[in-house]
Amino acid sequence: MSIEVRPATDFEGVRTLVGPKNPDSNVCWCLSHRVPGSVNSSLKGPERAEFVRAMCASDIPPGVLAYDGLEPVGWAGVAPRSETQYARSRKVPRVDDLDVWSVWCFRVRPGHRKQGILDRLLEGAVAFARDRGAPAIEGYPVDNRGAKVDQTMAFVGFRSQFERAGFTMVAETASVSGGFPRVVMRRELR
Repeated sequence: MSIEVRPATDFEGVRTLVGPKNPDSNVCWCLSHRVPGSVNSSLKGPERAEFVRAMCASDIPPGVLAYDGLEPVGWAGVAPRSETQYARSRKVPRVDDLDVWSVWCFRVRPGHRKQGILDRLLEGAVAFARDRGAPAIEGYPVDNRGAKVDQTMAFVGFRSQFERAGFTMVAETASVSGGFPRVVMRRELR
């Protein structure tokens, strides 16, 4: 398998990974952490898709996609922290005044899991942020210490995954996902 990770400029690829089966539904589209809550709640059904389509065509696409050949198989949401809900979070602390980027959501399609795609997505997110001048990148994964995490809550990633990618823990948080504490992991890019 030859996995390539690229900026999420391919709207259909994003739709495949995080779009709803029913276009009229109001599911995440990976917007709940990316845009202000008022914007997120105001977007209904097809408006959500059109908002994401515009993001895919913008200077900072909404994340990165992993491809196995031409098939999109993985997703990671990544953007400057200042443009995410984490900029206003009471539970995930801001460590310092560095203008860091955040990676907050991972998704790998069924049939492609347990093949190292999460690691490739994280490296792709790091490259995406570095290429756009980020001084550092953060993630907010669970510190599950090897325990099983419910798949619906595993979207935040795992501390061990971030450590494999050269991130170090820089802070604890007041946030929990799937019953596990989340931590702030950071990798310097300069």
